[in-house]
Amino acid sequence: MEFGEKLQELRKSRGLTQQELAEALYVSRTAISKWESGRGYPSIDSLKEISGFFSVSIDDLLSGEKLVSLAKKENQSNIRHICDLLFGIVDLMN
Repeated sequence: MEFGEKLQELRKSRGLTQQELAEALYVSRTAISKWESGRGYPSIDSLKEISGFFSVSIDDLLSGEKLVSLAKKENQSNIRHICDLLFGIVDLMN
């Protein structure tokens, strides 16, 4: 089962609409719709919120290889950005 299917199942098991879940997670209803349909994926921070809200592990949410790959790419991008900032500061000090 992919992430979108799991999210939809968790939401429905609580009797929530997409709008109600969006409000609980501080995201738009459109974001929930995209995540459930597989047309988009949540950020790492949103995954943490979803995990906490439904009391499930992130591992349980992330069974699909595609989502794991996207999360790794986001993490690598964040690391590169931090390194660029640090090297920029070092260059300014010289």
